[in-house]
Amino acid sequence: MTEDKILYMVVPCYNEEEVLHETAKRLKEKYISLISRGLIDQQSRIVFVNDGSKDKTWQIIRELHEKEPNFFSGINLARNSGHQNAVLAGLMTVKDICDMAITMDADLQDDINAIDAMVEKYHEGNQVVYGVRSARRTDTFFKRFTAEGFYKFMKIMGADVVYNHADFRLMSRRVLQELSEYREVNLFLRGLVPLIGFQSCEIYYERAERFAGESKYPLKKMLSFAINGITSFSTKPLKLITAMGFIMSVISIIAMIWTVTVKFAGMSELGWSSTVCSIWFIGGLQLLALGIIGEYVGKIYAEVKQRPRYTIAEFINKGENERKINKLF
Repeated sequence: MTEDKILYMVVPCYNEEEVLHETAKRLKEKYISLISRGLIDQQSRIVFVNDGSKDKTWQIIRELHEKEPNFFSGINLARNSGHQNAVLAGLMTVKDICDMAITMDADLQDDINAIDAMVEKYHEGNQVVYGVRSARRTDTFFKRFTAEGFYKFMKIMGADVVYNHADFRLMSRRVLQELSEYREVNLFLRGLVPLIGFQSCEIYYERAERFAGESKYPLKKMLSFAINGITSFSTKPLKLITAMGFIMSVISIIAMIWTVTVKFAGMSELGWSSTVCSIWFIGGLQLLALGIIGEYVGKIYAEVKQRPRYTIAEFINKGENERKINKLF
């Protein structure tokens, strides 16, 4: 084997006991194929990151490692830290022992067969390879409409994101080293990775339906994720508040002129409905502006405290089996 062929798959897991065995089986088959083709080294591993699951996810991960330590490793987080932090925990743990790392979810919606193309693009010189959905046929109309609207809105807000790309991507060791220098607590990797730079490309695949279990991203979490992405990478909402303030100032001057005119014309009682509507409108606008400002103040509050984004309770890996680590990244 030549150099630069050690691949670590980072697979975040939260209550994935129903799908984990099938995911492990398919990834193992893919690794055997890649090794036989000479695309990756035999030291390559599949790392499952248990994000504080309440079911038997970690127990299954340990069993997989014990049975086949040449394929499977595991990271157990001390508590549920969220999907983005679980991904980062895996990447930061393996960044010094791999040449490239691929992140994907455990639900088998990402196309495992696309891994071949990702590795090939890496060997062609690309430091980042984005897995991009070619279609959304498996999504409901609401899911498709909101997801595509999110990417378009992010572009409008000035955030550099890859359209229809989630967290299925390959990154080289060099990119992982640079990623470790970014210390923000409010993680949005879809915007952070393009910000790093380096030569990149995209490969397209069709996303399948979840193999088993339930989605870990209900509407509430999706909205929270979208708000976090927008406020973490764009200040345009704050600029929009300034623009709205200017517009409202112009409207208030016009309204003042209209009020004086009506007063002198002896028809002041006719302005009751317009006054009430104006009060409600301006009041709602002020609350919206305060809410947007509050989102940014909350981000500042979280960043200033500099609390660790996650805590690793245990890392099991061949050669480092049962090694306890207490790194706070």
